[in-house]
Amino acid sequence: MVSFSEAEVLGWIAVWLWPFFRVMGLFTSAPVLSQKSIPRRVRLALSLLIVIAAQPSLPPMPDVAINSPDAFMVIAQQVLIGLTMGFAARVVFAAIEFAGEIVGLQMGLNFASFFDPMSGAQSTSVSRFYGTCAAWLFVVMNGHLMLTAALVQSFHSFPVSNQPLAFLSVVQPQVWGAEVFKLGLWVSMPVVAMLSLVNLVMGLISRVASQMNIFSIGFPVTLGVGLTGLWLTLPMMQTPLTMALERMLGYFQ
Repeated sequence: MVSFSEAEVLGWIAVWLWPFFRVMGLFTSAPVLSQKSIPRRVRLALSLLIVIAAQPSLPPMPDVAINSPDAFMVIAQQVLIGLTMGFAARVVFAAIEFAGEIVGLQMGLNFASFFDPMSGAQSTSVSRFYGTCAAWLFVVMNGHLMLTAALVQSFHSFPVSNQPLAFLSVVQPQVWGAEVFKLGLWVSMPVVAMLSLVNLVMGLISRVASQMNIFSIGFPVTLGVGLTGLWLTLPMMQTPLTMALERMLGYFQ
């Protein structure tokens, strides 16, 4: 007759339980994967599938009893690491949306704001367009696989322990705000340069031909040049998005 002790059962469960909390933390904050349109049951099933598939490549888990006080600290560490990884990927999307805010401000389209049901906040038209394109690129360039690979590698960089805040001294998420402005300016710089040149030309025309109503023709010209700049620069968005995502996920590898 086969019998199991309580300690053996808890030990078997712990091997699967700690990675499961880290994966669930990632799915809670990661872009695209954390959208409200994805049911919770699907996230749970995907988390369990990733844990089962990645279990042979994970390092040995510490011997921590599930019913001990250290188990709460271990769970807190797994959730925090997963949330921080999702936040790192979301910083890249925030930078792309910030680039849309800058371009929309130069085009004069920031007055057109919409309610985004996914984020529950107001967003401008160009920013929302950039965010949608970034979400498409994230799926096309296998960004979800990059997140999964970084998650599996994070178990080697930050092993399971009862110190939930130790990894923050390595990744330093407090300095990630600079990535939003740096990447946002990088993506929006070509269109902003085009629109700045158009505004300079319009200023010269208003000085040379003062009888011309520059306000009546300035907005259509600026809008047309801005849309042309968006059309020309969208194929080049994949390069900065990929580089920024790899750099942010590199903190966990």
